[in-house]
Amino acid sequence: MEKVLLVVVAVLVIAAVHDLASRVRVAPALVLVVIGAVVGVLPFVPTVEVDPEWILIGVLPPLLYAAAVSMPTMDFRRDFVAISALSVLLVVISAVVLGFFFYAVIPGIGLATGIALGAIVSPTDAVATSIAKKMGAPARVTAVLEGESMLNDASALVLLRAAVAATATGVSFGGVAVDFAYAVVVAVAIGGAIGVLNLLVRSRIADATVNTAISFTVPFLAYLPAEELGASGLVAAVTAGLVTGAGAARFLTPAHRQSDTQNWRTVELILEGGVFLLMGLELWGLLVSVHNEHTGVHKAVIIGLAALALTMTVRALYVAPLLWGINRIARRNSAKLPYLREMGQTIAAHAAASDPTPDPDAAGRVRRRIRSRRGRVGRGEDGTFADLSDVGPETARIYGARIRRRVADINYYLSTPIGPKEGTLVVWAGMRGVVTVAAAQTLPAATGSRSLLVLTAFVVAAASLLIQSGSLPWLIRRLRLAEDSDDLAAERDRLRTELDRTAKRVMTESDAIKRFPWLRGRLEQMAREADADDEAVGSAREYRIQFLDTRKAIIAAQRHTLIRLRRDGTYSSALLTRELKQLDAEEISLDMRTAE
Repeated sequence: MEKVLLVVVAVLVIAAVHDLASRVRVAPALVLVVIGAVVGVLPFVPTVEVDPEWILIGVLPPLLYAAAVSMPTMDFRRDFVAISALSVLLVVISAVVLGFFFYAVIPGIGLATGIALGAIVSPTDAVATSIAKKMGAPARVTAVLEGESMLNDASALVLLRAAVAATATGVSFGGVAVDFAYAVVVAVAIGGAIGVLNLLVRSRIADATVNTAISFTVPFLAYLPAEELGASGLVAAVTAGLVTGAGAARFLTPAHRQSDTQNWRTVELILEGGVFLLMGLELWGLLVSVHNEHTGVHKAVIIGLAALALTMTVRALYVAPLLWGINRIARRNSAKLPYLREMGQTIAAHAAASDPTPDPDAAGRVRRRIRSRRGRVGRGEDGTFADLSDVGPETARIYGARIRRRVADINYYLSTPIGPKEGTLVVWAGMRGVVTVAAAQTLPAATGSRSLLVLTAFVVAAASLLIQSGSLPWLIRRLRLAEDSDDLAAERDRLRTELDRTAKRVMTESDAIKRFPWLRGRLEQMAREADADDEAVGSAREYRIQFLDTRKAIIAAQRHTLIRLRRDGTYSSALLTRELKQLDAEEISLDMRTAE
């Protein structure tokens, strides 16, 4: 009974803190850690010890899966170079540098143990990084931070396992590299398969509640077999989430997606709040343990703060040249824009004018042209574009889409560069959190000075949250990184023009409008303003059914247009996501009218 009461109280505290924090613009994580620490010190509260496996298995897979589902795959693909560099190489460099530091300042531990602790405090935390997103960080910065925090846990945990094993038997660098490659490749394969299977199965289930219930099992269905095969269960959960998020608009109904969104937000709220509350509650037990070992609490605090400062220094020294190189490549690619646009127009014109008969051998010919003349796509010997008369229109459209996506990617890099201001935010917003605390508690019981090591990791995570998260709003305002509202409005107008064009095409081809010509005016009015008055569409049942069916056909066509635009990358992912949600809301409303 007491445990049930504690869970109820914890949920109420989490809900109250999130509501209060949103009003006073303070990160809920900070408040929850402080509340947990204060409660944990009370004399009548027993020492709290949570098995770290509950965090690593029961909490992180669903949290990382939920973050991956909501992350636009277009943004992940575009910044994959930065994400992979931060989530793999930076973790290794940080762990080694910190390993030597811990080896030097903590007596009685070996270098392998120092590197193990370095691996524990190196990765940024997905839960903590979400704070930056909620505080208004630019979209590209948050995409890089989210992608990094979703993948670097795997790097850190693989390195941690290798370092712990080295304390007993010793392992080679080559062995660690092979283990890491195996852990990632197998996890991606399992996660991808689970993600595809998830979409196929759930697309055949009509009940939204049942559908969402199945979604709760997906991160564990990906995590468990991956871990059983010695791969990274967290990478598998992230991969399953990315695949699900990419295909949700195509395979799942609006009601299913809305149900998923609402229910997963509730799960995230409770799990995120719960882990930060636990961080605070566990503090007193760690302090008592360190005190009993006579190693000195102040020593752990000093070492933890120094380790955090060293971690941020290494991160800054790594991020600066990385972002410089990425921006340099983007500027060099900008020289290709005129040629790519011209080639895209040529292929589009050919696709529009060609015989629609598909040509199965055309793909190879277009591919050879794209690689001909030292990479000058489709150039003939005289420098003009080669003849495309033998290329089928479908193949031309496929390659036209690739060129449009390439042009959109280059424009994206040029319009949203990660300069010194954005780089500063990437460095400062890389916070440590619950992963660090949970991973530290997986250190073997026989590890020398274990309580000191665990408390040091806790100090790094808590100080990172308190210092970095607490100063993020000020830093964002100081850097003046707000997005240009005029550009956003212009982009939104262009997208609305695309969707209006799609609606007109559907109405032109509609048999219902040919039978009831006055439907066009009503549909055009509905596209301009929301109107819930069912009587305004006419009292005749057939007229009403035709109106609703035609509007649904327009919504389906507009959703297809948005998915194509997302694939091409010609609009921002945030704007496309917003428009997709609006179409979902309207379709759900129409379904409710039909069900009456």
